Amino acid sequence: MLSYRHSYHAGNFADVLKHIVLIECLEHFNKKATPFDYIDTHSGAGMYDLRSANANKTAEYKEGIAKLKRIDFPELSHYFDVIDHLNEQQNSGKGMAFYPGSPAIAHHYVTQPERQKDKAWLFELHSSDFRILSESMATGSKAMARKIRIKQEDGLKGLLSLVPPVSRRALVLIDPSYEIKTDYRDVVEAVIKAHKKFNSGTYAIWYPVVERKRVDSMWRKLKSAGIKNIDQYELGLAEDSHEMGMTSAGMIVINPPWTLKKTLNKVLPKLVKQLDRGDGHAFSLCQTLVEE
Repeated sequence: MLSYRHSYHAGNFADVLKHIVLIECLEHFNKKATPFDYIDTHSGAGMYDLRSANANKTAEYKEGIAKLKRIDFPELSHYFDVIDHLNEQQNSGKGMAFYPGSPAIAHHYVTQPERQKDKAWLFELHSSDFRILSESMATGSKAMARKIRIKQEDGLKGLLSLVPPVSRRALVLIDPSYEIKTDYRDVVEAVIKAHKKFNSGTYAIWYPVVERKRVDSMWRKLKSAGIKNIDQYELGLAEDSHEMGMTSAGMIVINPPWTLKKTLNKVLPKLVKQLDRGDGHAFSLCQTLVEE
């Protein structure tokens, strides 16, 4: 149940898409001085060393972040800024040795001096990753510990206990491994319940495409529940297949920032060109599933 370790997959093409969406959303939330809450239901370890044995056993980052150069993607300046800043902290700027997970990215934003009242809630059940997460997101002071809460609890249950937030503004990232088939159902049920309690929040749901019908079922259930304003962004390296494992990955975003689709419309075709394995099978999706 808890065997998945993201350290084997950090920085892959799926991470690239997920974190581009996450950073664009965080940038949007930061445009207002009003505080917001960041809720990460499946945080992982927080920071990943690309020199580690785990990362190089699969070397998936070589088909992801390692293929991208800042100069080719001026639209992604914030994405590269975050990666560079965290490598400056972790590696004294000596190249890209570390790739940030979503908690490290959120930590970068909510700990900025002008964001005194923002809060982050980080959930992780895996005991080893929870320990690493707690160390990598070390808060130092009591005030920071109140600002960034790290919990070894079920993140979907944690989400339902936190909405609606006092701030009335929230960005929720839901990013399970889906190694358990019921994850697809559990995610949708949790989002529907959370949306009923707090329908103005931004909910960003990551998914892998292993069986396309499961992904289609997710957004159809969200639509059937009456949820509006749903976009879908997807990046794939191969056509759908029942034999190849994850061939593509995507994000279903409820209440996306108005700028997000515009940015992804520009970026995704460029990512397809850059990340294609040379067989012409890479592809992307950028569409509205349910109108506002």
